[in-house]
Amino acid sequence: MSAQRSDNSQGDTGTRDITYDLVSVIYHALQGAETTALYIADAEQEKNQELTQFFREAKEEYERRADRAKQLLTTHLGSQQGRGAAGGNQ
Repeated sequence: MSAQRSDNSQGDTGTRDITYDLVSVIYHALQGAETTALYIADAEQEKNQELTQFFREAKEEYERRADRAKQLLTTHLGSQQGRGAAGGNQ
């Protein structure tokens, strides 16, 4: 969606696209981790160790992705404030 707008566009949200994008990645990664926790419980109930391990690995990947996006968001917001542009929201 960002590719269709100019780099300085705030779209319909009033928030810079990159900020929204990072928040969205965090949200969806954490949703994935939460959902995958249910799959872990299902696999454990079935006593399927292979699937339990697979779902645990998937959950860890979601959590790592969310943590990385949080780090990037912090850096991004800090650089925006340092330039006096907080994306329209403070």
